Amino acid sequence: MSTTFIPSLQAQEKSFGASRINADRSVTFIYNDPAAKEVTLFCDCELEKETTEILSEDYNKVKMHKDSNGVWTYTTPPMAPEVYTYQIQADKRRFPDPSNPDSIRVHDERRSVFIIAGTPQTDLYLCEKLRGRVDTLSFRRDTTEKSRTVLVYLPPQYQQNGQQMPVLYLLHGLNGSETAWNDRGMAVQIVDNLIAQHKIIPVILVLPDVNPERLISQDEQNIGLLENVLCFPSWNKMEFEQCYPEMDRYLSDIYHFSTKAGSRSAAGLSAGAKQAANLANMYDSTFAAVGMFSPVINHKQYPENHFTYYWVAGGKSDFFYSSISHYCNVLKRKEVPHTAYLTTGGHTWRNWRIYLTAFLLERYDIQHSESQYSK
Repeated sequence: MSTTFIPSLQAQEKSFGASRINADRSVTFIYNDPAAKEVTLFCDCELEKETTEILSEDYNKVKMHKDSNGVWTYTTPPMAPEVYTYQIQADKRRFPDPSNPDSIRVHDERRSVFIIAGTPQTDLYLCEKLRGRVDTLSFRRDTTEKSRTVLVYLPPQYQQNGQQMPVLYLLHGLNGSETAWNDRGMAVQIVDNLIAQHKIIPVILVLPDVNPERLISQDEQNIGLLENVLCFPSWNKMEFEQCYPEMDRYLSDIYHFSTKAGSRSAAGLSAGAKQAANLANMYDSTFAAVGMFSPVINHKQYPENHFTYYWVAGGKSDFFYSSISHYCNVLKRKEVPHTAYLTTGGHTWRNWRIYLTAFLLERYDIQHSESQYSK
């Protein structure tokens, strides 16, 4: 079964549901509800003033205007190419746009989504039809552990020749699940498009649920981000890190994972980046590369071997930037092979999609690794 979010062709045709993307990249939101007395638009974009850099993905809100036919509209300033989510509130009820077929899960709610393309990066988020496939599996370590859902992306070449392929474990962050990188991160589309453009070699993508108990999100209102990551048992006990070998064996029995040394990599965002670094330390020489996007880190994630290549990224507006910069300095001082990919921007999906793309292009560059991973 596939749960992949594929943006509809409406995004490419400059419309999404009843709403539309205008020629100047402003967006006109349209909602038809003559009975509503007040309608508010919520969107993770600038609604009332133009900006050159978006540092957060918090919702802004604005009142929509009603015409004589009961149609509510609002037109934004010109918007930068990006992925945006939004909801509509009619009187006191808030919901995804009923006219827009595209929606994704964000935490415990559904949000409508649209994409303004137009740059090489945002064009990677659009995919008329997925060339590979996404399978959904359930993995249980033992009878005491809750089942973990795992999404596995298989490139089209896998279905054509059945060759063994390298594997990238891609881990979500706080409040996420196995669908986070799929829905918000556009990871499947990015990989699928980069393979089709012959920019990276075919790679299998594994998106596991690393926090099936949902202990963190249940108390997110009372405990801050850093306290959540450091204090909650589901992360402190490194439960996913401990079950990784069994999960990998389970998936290897089903799929043609490469058995060659250096064929495994791990990457993650925020708390997931911390887990990726833990995996590299716990399973010496297993992971040839670790991608750490806006990582939550401390001295426990310092590398313990030089087999792994570290790829570390963060934005200068990220609240973890100082620790990220320090981590890069530690890698340099220890002479650990690494890339420090420091950018503008904050702790946001806008950055993480860019980081994933850059990591893939470096790690799986087709010019240098076409025959490196296959047996």
